[in-house]
Amino acid sequence: MAESDNIVVETAEKIFADLADPQTINNDKKGSWQAPLWQALSEAGLPLSWVPDDLGGSGASLADGFALLNAAGRFAVAVPLAETMLAGWLLAQARISSPEGEMTVLPASPRDRITRDADGALSGRARGVPFAKAATHFAVLAHGNDGISIALVDASKGRIESGLNVGYDHSDTVTLDKVQPVTIKPAPGGFDQTTLMLMGGVARSLQIAGALESMLDISVRYSNERVAFEKKISKFQAVQHNLARLAGESAAALAAATSAADAIANAKGFDDEVYLEAASAKIRCAEAAEKGGAIAHQVHGAIGFTIEHILHRYSLRALAWRDDFGSESHWAVELGKLVANRGADELWPLVASR
Repeated sequence: MAESDNIVVETAEKIFADLADPQTINNDKKGSWQAPLWQALSEAGLPLSWVPDDLGGSGASLADGFALLNAAGRFAVAVPLAETMLAGWLLAQARISSPEGEMTVLPASPRDRITRDADGALSGRARGVPFAKAATHFAVLAHGNDGISIALVDASKGRIESGLNVGYDHSDTVTLDKVQPVTIKPAPGGFDQTTLMLMGGVARSLQIAGALESMLDISVRYSNERVAFEKKISKFQAVQHNLARLAGESAAALAAATSAADAIANAKGFDDEVYLEAASAKIRCAEAAEKGGAIAHQVHGAIGFTIEHILHRYSLRALAWRDDFGSESHWAVELGKLVANRGADELWPLVASR
């Protein structure tokens, strides 16, 4: 995904550089940076990038949106940009117009389920919903006796229990109790909760890959500035080895995430090839988040663990994103089931074609 010829990414990066500087945000204890950043993103049409023009969005391609998410990861953006993009994309699958303002999706875990009654009322409990507390609307995937539906729900109609993930961003529990949606329509054929989890997983994979890129850049820069025993620590073989390992984890995550994004952008649906790509990307990026974050903090030593340093904004969010839309252990099990059921010989051509 080359940013140089992508106007969507160029616009986003300019906004992030102006309004989402990590050190400025780190020093702002009141959160006064959030409203100007969201306003600028909204005025540029970025939160509704995946929503067609006739449904109130910007009509950007899937590829442009994926590149935008990678850029957001590089700045460790702590506003519901990815969540609103996913919500808009989900609503668009059922041709439901997206409202203005922050949104998030329900459910955000493969373990949770929202049900639809005969009268269209929605009930269920969704845990670990990112930025539910900040959302004005939910995009909901609901199961009914006659199939799956997609609904737009007023967030004020649900009960929200506040929670925080390890990155100190909202990860809330949402309970719907016979809530009537603003709009509800049938999901298109073949669209199910696994489809939503795969799309969300790829979004998180791209964000993790972006965060790892920044962790590598920060670590290399620090190693060239920090002096110990009268020479830069970047000259020590052990530090060079660690930086090489971090670069390897960053490159592996980026390769896996962008490959999965390309597969979705170029596929006609969420087939076995997309499943393999998306599940593999979430597994590999989640592993890289753990290994890469540990290496980056080791390079920085004690300073990297302080709240004043910006490194934690990337490392902790990358760790938090591992669990959204299915953890690496969940997808590893599901991928194993697919291979066992279909057979490696049948699936290998899909892998080799990539």
